[in-house]
Amino acid sequence: MTHRPRARTRFGVFRALCAAGLVCAVSASAQARAEPIRAVVELFTSQGCGACRSADPIIRDLARQPGVVALTLPVTYWDYLGWKDTLALRPFTERQRAYARVRGARQVFTPQVVVDGSGFAVGSDRAALDRLMREATQHGGLPIPVRGEIRGDRISVEVGAAPELKAETRGDVWLVPVLRSRAIAIQGGENGGRTATYVNVVRGLQRLGPWTGQPTRFDVPGTLAEIADADSWVILVQGAAEGRPGRILGAAKGPGL
Repeated sequence: MTHRPRARTRFGVFRALCAAGLVCAVSASAQARAEPIRAVVELFTSQGCGACRSADPIIRDLARQPGVVALTLPVTYWDYLGWKDTLALRPFTERQRAYARVRGARQVFTPQVVVDGSGFAVGSDRAALDRLMREATQHGGLPIPVRGEIRGDRISVEVGAAPELKAETRGDVWLVPVLRSRAIAIQGGENGGRTATYVNVVRGLQRLGPWTGQPTRFDVPGTLAEIADADSWVILVQGAAEGRPGRILGAAKGPGL
């Protein structure tokens, strides 16, 4: 497996063009027409997990849907099975375990999907996933409007107000750098000899600050989203209680998503 040197990500090129005034107007008008996000789907997976193969095409399909944020979070706990996941990060393992603690589960597994931070299913069970997304939409979907926009060399984030000011609707605003697509030649373990293509791979979790139910704005350097080989980003507003992840209340997509 080869690794391409990263002189500048595609997101970095986009920012350079934006700074030159070549694409900002197009980006702004495209975001104005963007379909509201109706669901956020997180797939916890691993290159060393044979059962995860059937979940990959599902997340690829969801990633193509304008109203869905589909994210791939590779975990580390299967690395001992003969192949170390080249995209996995420990914070993703910790995030999945935090979700498990919230719902009182003793174990974590792959593939697992989490919908809007509160619905859980086997990642390869498309019927169960569709049901969770449908139920989330019927219960109002994501109630908080979120907007993310590139302005020169910075990212501007605007978060709207809660319909009702309640403690449980307060939380954190996150900038999530993502790698839009990566093909990995897996050379060992249960998937040895297979080339897997992953989409919207999370490369980090950057907390921008708290959200208290009031309109909030953040203005951060674009370099904050250029972690590792990330070439775009997602904004999430997620409830939090005692340091544990709660319901996702709002989301926005970055360039190319």
